[in-house]
Amino acid sequence: MPEVAVLPTRKDEAWRYAAVDRLTSLPDWREIYVATGENHRELIVLEDGSDPGGTDIQRIRIHVGESARCELFAVIASREYARVEVEVTLARGAHFEMGGITVGGRKTTREFVTHVIHAEPEASSNQVVRAVHWGRGTGNVLGNVDVARYAQKTDAAQDFKGLLLEKGASVNAVPQLEIFADDVKCAHGATVGQLDETAKFYMAARGLPPELARRLLVQAFIGDALVALDDAVEHERLLQVALDKLDKHL
Repeated sequence: MPEVAVLPTRKDEAWRYAAVDRLTSLPDWREIYVATGENHRELIVLEDGSDPGGTDIQRIRIHVGESARCELFAVIASREYARVEVEVTLARGAHFEMGGITVGGRKTTREFVTHVIHAEPEASSNQVVRAVHWGRGTGNVLGNVDVARYAQKTDAAQDFKGLLLEKGASVNAVPQLEIFADDVKCAHGATVGQLDETAKFYMAARGLPPELARRLLVQAFIGDALVALDDAVEHERLLQVALDKLDKHL
């Protein structure tokens, strides 16, 4: 008798805010191997197209070799339920850089779920995610960083922030650390709030229309996630995908 696939529920930590009722199956993990001393950049863009509804789940397992570097930049701006799930294992002296943006309204759910494993010494990781939502849209960012017992000199950071443009929207930002080494530098932070009224007043006092002031503030907010992307063309493309979705609401 064939095995019956068991789908996750909200009792599973990594799925506790997910739209599990939309799941019918889970895709296989896509494996990426970054060889010793190599550089790899992965770009993921979910934007409006022929199928703005539906579900899109991407699962990526990344192995970063000794002194190698892997960058992942992603924008989730489409699908009723969209999820990018990433598991990263870092060898000695490796680096993982991630910048992510979720935007959406209506009753959409868009999320990043990451698990970064510092398996060996002297590796570093940096994750920056910005979520902007309105209507009854939800943005989720769940990040786990594990530091193994012998992974001394680890340097890991998580910076998750959410911006709510309307009542009814929600952002769940949950960074977590599990550290077994004692010579490490690890930091995490998560905040969720609304647009800065002082900044809006300051810009209005200098003659900027409210709509333009609002857009500039949101653009600066999501732009933080792409600071480390040094390809100007790709930087502009990813930022524009997010702004195009926001412009339909702002």
